Amino acid sequence: MATHLVQIEDDAEIKQRLAAERARLRRIAGLEAPEHFHRPVERAFTAEERNKVTILFGGFTWKHEDLIRAVFQGCGYRCEKLPVPDVPAFQLGKEYGNNGQCNPTYFTVGNLVQYLQFLEKEGIPRQQILDNYVFFTAGSCGPCRFGMYEAEYRFALKNAGFDGFRVLLFKDSDGIKAASGEPGLKFTIDFGFGMLNAMHLGDVINDLIYQIRPYEVNKGETDRVFHEMVDGLCEDLRNRKSFEIEERAPNWLKPKFKSNKILRNTANVFGKWHEHMWGKDYLNALKTARDRMDSIEVDRTKVRPLVKITGEFWAQITEGDGNFHMFEFLEREGAQVMVEPIATWVAYLMYQAKAHAIAKWPVNRPHRTPEWYDVKKNFANYLGLRKKLWGIGFGEKAWNFFYHRTIKNLGGITHQLVPQTELAEMAHPFYNQFARGGEGHLEVGKNVYYTVHKLCHMVLALKPFGCMPSSQSDGVQSAVVNKFKDMIFLPIETSGEGEVNAHSRVQMALGEAKVKAKTEFEQCLQQTGKTMNEIREYISEHPELRRPFYYVPHREGVAGTAAQFILHVSDRINKDTRLWKRSRVPVAVQATASGD
Repeated sequence: MATHLVQIEDDAEIKQRLAAERARLRRIAGLEAPEHFHRPVERAFTAEERNKVTILFGGFTWKHEDLIRAVFQGCGYRCEKLPVPDVPAFQLGKEYGNNGQCNPTYFTVGNLVQYLQFLEKEGIPRQQILDNYVFFTAGSCGPCRFGMYEAEYRFALKNAGFDGFRVLLFKDSDGIKAASGEPGLKFTIDFGFGMLNAMHLGDVINDLIYQIRPYEVNKGETDRVFHEMVDGLCEDLRNRKSFEIEERAPNWLKPKFKSNKILRNTANVFGKWHEHMWGKDYLNALKTARDRMDSIEVDRTKVRPLVKITGEFWAQITEGDGNFHMFEFLEREGAQVMVEPIATWVAYLMYQAKAHAIAKWPVNRPHRTPEWYDVKKNFANYLGLRKKLWGIGFGEKAWNFFYHRTIKNLGGITHQLVPQTELAEMAHPFYNQFARGGEGHLEVGKNVYYTVHKLCHMVLALKPFGCMPSSQSDGVQSAVVNKFKDMIFLPIETSGEGEVNAHSRVQMALGEAKVKAKTEFEQCLQQTGKTMNEIREYISEHPELRRPFYYVPHREGVAGTAAQFILHVSDRINKDTRLWKRSRVPVAVQATASGD
């Protein structure tokens, strides 16, 4: 009897195991109703919380971050920038994040966790951190792990014990919104134009500092002046009084604006636009900034190879452990760095939107195949596409106009935005412009553009370790290098480790670039027919040549700053000599006449 009961129990256990295994296999095969993923419902960041909630952000250069923070604060938000991500932040990101992410993910995720842990160590309770802080970041989609940043932030925060910490996302397709869709961070005219100015100012100032610092006479002066200048611009962005038509309008017009909401809002939009772009306070702040920078003494006769930075978006703009402090290293090694503005990426997105609209129109047009005589349908097809292209085209022109206007108001020596059409055409033989991911065709296009036009001595591409789009681009670059034999191109994969190895590789390539720059300089000096002593003597007699904003015309086929400069100084010497000779002729004639 006992044996029979044991047998029954064994049979029941076997059946239970078989049923469990059968259920597991059905789940794997998708034969049971799947449990769909639902985006976590996040607590709203509401307008009522603005006075107590601090917005955290980071990931740009210190110039961009200071200016962006000033705009947030000027619009009534509490805002703080995160520290520059370092290796301990990278290690925290790896500890709390998923495996197989790229290092920008680990650096930025770990940096946020590191800062929240710092706040907790300072005595702020965890619940108070969750209630009184939110994080503002960029998001995207497409074949890149950048599209997973938001999920990575939430996953790492949860693992670190900060489950429920709020993340505000800015997407190029959706704009600014919290996951809840609540208007805690509200997009206004003042906020929009303030951010436009902050981004353009950050780009231009970032370019200027890398143009001026390698040639400064007094070491450390550039950094000191630029910090003071950026502080002044931040003060203007933070304290500028918002334009309101009801305050600025004549007394007899105020009742009309008060009673008519549409008229009031329209006037406010144009008034705020004018105030942010052409307002007296803003232009005076730019003039003060320009005068401060122009006080730095420079010596442009120093021969330095010009290194153009390209690569993945985050790796090519960060200034810390995330790219091995590469810009600082290059300057220590005697190079001049040509950084990439964020404005190029925005211009690329608009160009791609226009190119995709044209490519997809045969499918998206309202009338598929109208007859040639059906004027109404053909016109509808024509107008539908043109309206979209006109809208994007206006955005492109406005973006370029305001960027180059910022360049003009800050000395006029910053590099112009490269035409996106030309970049796409140069990349096209090697890389299709519709291949998405990372910077798309930009890495190849920039490499060809700056080499063909001889605008640099070397191109250095910085990208994260294992970045799929950049690895794809690097494979194409081998064909590019084979076609352009004088090209010096070096891709460097960045991570939390391997700094010594990366610096060593850059040193080797930089050695070639130094030889290239020195040879170019010697050829230009020989072309002038003058000695360096003559050039330097003339410079010492003309102090304007030692000012950073002294304009030196660009010579086709010459990349180096020093080579460009001595050619220009030589031209000035020749011009002055001709003028001196002309002024002496009448005197000689007069002396001859009186001798007779």
